[in-house]
Amino acid sequence: MRLTIILLVCGILLSFTSPARAEIYQAQGEMVGEVTMTSAILQSRLTAVPQIVEGQVPGAAGVARFEYAENADFEPSQSSDWIEAKPEQDYIVKTVLTGLKPATQYHYRLIFGENPDEARIGPTATFRTLPGAEGTEPVRFVVVTGMHYGRFHGLKRGYRGPNPDRAEGFPALAVMAEMDLDFFVGTGDNVYYDHDQAAETLPEMRRKWQEQFAQPRFHELFQKVPTYWEKDDHDHRYNDSDATGDKLPGHEMGLALFREQVPVVDPDEPEAKTYRTHRINRDLQIWLVEGRDYRSPNRMADGPEKTIWGAEQLAWLKQSLLGSDAKFKLLISPTPMVGPDDGYKSDNHVNQKGFRHEGRAFFRWVTENNLHNSGFYVVCGDRHWQYHSLDPSGVEEFSTGALVDANSRLGRSPGDPKSTDPDAEIKQLYTQVKPSGGFLRITITPNPESNKGKAEFTFFDERGKQLYETVKTR
Repeated sequence: MRLTIILLVCGILLSFTSPARAEIYQAQGEMVGEVTMTSAILQSRLTAVPQIVEGQVPGAAGVARFEYAENADFEPSQSSDWIEAKPEQDYIVKTVLTGLKPATQYHYRLIFGENPDEARIGPTATFRTLPGAEGTEPVRFVVVTGMHYGRFHGLKRGYRGPNPDRAEGFPALAVMAEMDLDFFVGTGDNVYYDHDQAAETLPEMRRKWQEQFAQPRFHELFQKVPTYWEKDDHDHRYNDSDATGDKLPGHEMGLALFREQVPVVDPDEPEAKTYRTHRINRDLQIWLVEGRDYRSPNRMADGPEKTIWGAEQLAWLKQSLLGSDAKFKLLISPTPMVGPDDGYKSDNHVNQKGFRHEGRAFFRWVTENNLHNSGFYVVCGDRHWQYHSLDPSGVEEFSTGALVDANSRLGRSPGDPKSTDPDAEIKQLYTQVKPSGGFLRITITPNPESNKGKAEFTFFDERGKQLYETVKTR
């Protein structure tokens, strides 16, 4: 009896003196980005909680590696090296897979824990490598902007209902998850540093990304849909931001956080460009451009020297467009190039007080090279309404509109004296008549028996109702 009591007391004392073993989770799920024919970037984040708790998703130190295979049972499989989840990298683990096979379905999962000997296996996710210029399989993808966490969750207005599934995240993500998509493009304004408890410090900025990707519907979508990312003003610094001024967050911090928080560049290549192009299949090539890194000050007088893209990026864009034999060439821009937009702004290629000279000069180059008749289209984010516009130059633009209802509004129309097109020179083929969130889905269907191809541009609201569609053939 005495021995039993002694052992019991010792056990109690040990429970107080021995540190509790920390649990490690993946509250932000997994994500794959920049998929090419032969490579992909895998990413996850180790967390101390299984889900967001009172707006917080604290990270957890540990190690992880990615296991991947061509079959769901991972026999045989390959693995990345062990990666340490460090606080200075926000506990994000990221690796670049190379040597993959084109047009091949891959399965991957995270193996993670405090150390390699005590690691456990996370859920299985999947992605498909691009077929490239030889591929004649259809491709379907979505393009979005304005993923405003604060407005959706009622953080600013204090109004949170009546959505019973609000905690699951944006409704449009659930719609997308049922669409058998090949990839997802976020054009910028992926988070809003300057809204709802504005973020100025590194921890505050990281928290915006953490709460965003902790939403379960992101997990479900990104477990089977690869991603490509651009940034715009709100996920760079603040509304209409450029590189000037001392207002926080700073320019360099905004650039660094984008590279850290999404799988867009190899973490071992600090000088890697964030503008790039991908040949998707025989009929489609996309261009993802950078609108914040190289821009001139917004307040600079417009003219030949004022630029959003910078000379190097513009030269690359023109050269790669001319070098492409894809039937459909989509320039995916964080900001509009046709509009119309609000007349007071000075942030983009549409605004008279902005970067209109560069935008007009680029469109003249497009028409001189007959690209506007050769399957070239602009797809843009930034604007909070969906539209399909035809510029006087002949270039067509599709605006994705904001992803969530709470971040949407009606837009400016041609002829509106408060717009960038007071003389109604733009022909608007579609614009929303009722504000709603939503997204643009694009489907490219090559005909394997001929040299013909088809592109379908379809707008949906956030609940999946089709609002507009147009079909292009070449």
